[in-house]
Amino acid sequence: MADDEAKEKWPSYTMVEPRMRRIYFRFYQDTYKASALDRKTKELIAIAASLATHCEGCLEGHIKKALKSGATHEELSETIAITMGVNAAAIVDLTDKASEALRIKHFDTDSTEGESKSD
Repeated sequence: MADDEAKEKWPSYTMVEPRMRRIYFRFYQDTYKASALDRKTKELIAIAASLATHCEGCLEGHIKKALKSGATHEELSETIAITMGVNAAAIVDLTDKASEALRIKHFDTDSTEGESKSD
């Protein structure tokens, strides 16, 4: 592969037939039309979804759009923190199910060490 080919950005959606691309793009555009949620809120949700689904291109695009829609650095940070928390909880949920299925308990859950009563 030549250096020029390696640096060239590969086009997206090359494995999706045109009819399905049109359906997807119509759906995507409709989700961003005026509704009960403002554009900034939609972009913050999209950032969380992009993080959760590991979509790097989506994440970069939605961060740019969120900033353009007026999101502050604090709002971006909070969105990321909430997503981190939900993902951590998802890991706990999966390990709880595995623990139950395998009947494994490594630690006593009666201990509240390090837990906040306000959570």
